[in-house]
Formats: sequence, C-alpha cells, structure tokens
Amino acid sequence: MVEQYASQEEQYLKILSIFFYVVGGIAALFSCFPFIHFFIGLFLMGLGLGSGTSELLPFAPIGLFFALIAGSFILLGMSFAVCLILTGRFLNERSHYMFCLVMAGIACAAAPLGTILGVFTLITLTKPHVKQLFPDRG
Repeated sequence: MVEQYASQEEQYLKILSIFFYVVGGIAALFSCFPFIHFFIGLFLMGLGLGSGTSELLPFAPIGLFFALIAGSFILLGMSFAVCLILTGRFLNERSHYMFCLVMAGIACAAAPLGTILGVFTLITLTKPHVKQLFPDRG
C-alpha cells in the first residue's frame, strides 16, 4: 500500500515537472516581447546620438529609457523562465526541495497558469510521503 502511494506521488511529481517545463517555455516566449521596445530604444538612441543637429538630441534619453526598461523586463522574464525550468528538472531529480517549494510559491504570482501550477505543486510538496522522496529536504 505504501509502495503504491509512493509510486502515485512520483507520478504526480513527474507530471508537475513536465508542466514546469511547459510554463517555463511559455514564460521565456513572453519575455521576448519587450525586444520590440528594446530595439525601438536602440533606434532612438542612434537617431539622437548620430545627428549633428540639436533638434534630434532629445531622442537619445528617451531611447535609453526604452532600452533600459525593456532590457530589465527581458532579464527578469528570462530569469523567471530559467528558474521554472530548473524547478521542473529538480522535481524530476527529487532534489533541491526548498528551491522547488519557493519557486512554486513564486509561480503563483504568474496568473493563470503559474497560479494553478504553483498551488498544485505546493499541495503535492507538503505531503509527508513526498517529503520523504527528497533526500535533501533539510
């Protein structure tokens, strides 16, 4: 009975792992959308800096603002996506229990898919049988 229960929990972890890979890929895709603003910012910076006339100079700070904000969103989104993918890998390997638990909580902020995935992961990871599957649960 206990072996069957552990086997069922391992299946849940494997399914959650796959979903973390999928949501991580979707997050990486959506974090590429600010590239449009990033390139517009670079264009505006080039337009403002490459000109010898004083009337185009205000474009450089606006372009810098666009590029910095978009670059920040890209970096933040890609970091989140990499952490989600790592969580999927760690769930599959049954390691880094605390990292998986924290990322499940953070994933809850990414509605709607992240919320669903995070809640189910938190429910699964807090079960006593699942905690025993992780040797480094601390």
